[in-house]
Amino acid sequence: MVENQVGLVLIQGPEALLADRVITNVSSRFPNAQISNLHADELEVGVITDSLAPSLFGDQRIVVIRDTQDLTAECADEVLAYLEDEDSNLLLVLWHKGGVKGKGLIDKVKKLQPEVFSAEAIKKDSEKAEFIRSEFKVLGRKITTEAIQALIDSLGSDLRELGAACSQLASDVALQKTIDQDDVAKYQQGRVESTGFDVADAVVDGRTAEALISLRNALATGTDPVLIVSALASSFRTLAKVSGSSKGLNPYELASSLALPPWQIEKARRQLSGWSESGLSKAVIALAALDADIKGAAADPKYALERALMTVSSARGTR
Repeated sequence: MVENQVGLVLIQGPEALLADRVITNVSSRFPNAQISNLHADELEVGVITDSLAPSLFGDQRIVVIRDTQDLTAECADEVLAYLEDEDSNLLLVLWHKGGVKGKGLIDKVKKLQPEVFSAEAIKKDSEKAEFIRSEFKVLGRKITTEAIQALIDSLGSDLRELGAACSQLASDVALQKTIDQDDVAKYQQGRVESTGFDVADAVVDGRTAEALISLRNALATGTDPVLIVSALASSFRTLAKVSGSSKGLNPYELASSLALPPWQIEKARRQLSGWSESGLSKAVIALAALDADIKGAAADPKYALERALMTVSSARGTR
């Protein structure tokens, strides 16, 4: 193996938001490159070798292997075999979440002097506060210390949620205004409408019990049943769009034609693994009936929601 020059990136740490940002940033160096995202726990022997094989036309490519700690010994050997004879037109990005699992591969990769990025978990409140300040600095906004603490108290367990909140607050609050605790409180109040998507995600994943709990919580906090039905319909429209697209194209190539962001296409592909064409048809029919029920056909819209939710969720896995 020879020392790497530009074709090898190593991300270490479990924080998904930070890892995704690194992947986005390094990918932006090659705007015309074809990007392949591989998840270690879904790979069979031979897939990595095929993905890393040289392009016949010498095209610039980026291959991202996520969760490399979960690679089987055979798949790890495929990575090492590629590193013996790297393709100068390919950028390989390896994301290892940490720990001793898969450390043998990572130790060998480090000897090649890859470009290394950290995605370590942010656990301390002081680190979260610094993350929030950094987010708002990048966004060109100011925020009070009290508002920072309010964000940590309400969303501190999820860095992705914190990042999204910073972006949304910067967008919603008047440009010349310093974002304060009241602004954070208003943002939190507005988030109640997004719980419809929590229900939808649980339904799509077939987690019926969790979906029912999310549904009842959403209704109890004032979410309009119409918004929940809208979230369900939106999720299944996305599944339908993605199911009809070419599996050979990566999410970035499909984004424009499907009018969906790449992360949403990637998410839908993972969710589709449990759905058959017949199951999707049953779900769509049940949602059409639910839409009519919510708009007046049913005497008890909330009961209609629960019944439809169970019907749709149970359609997952049917043939």
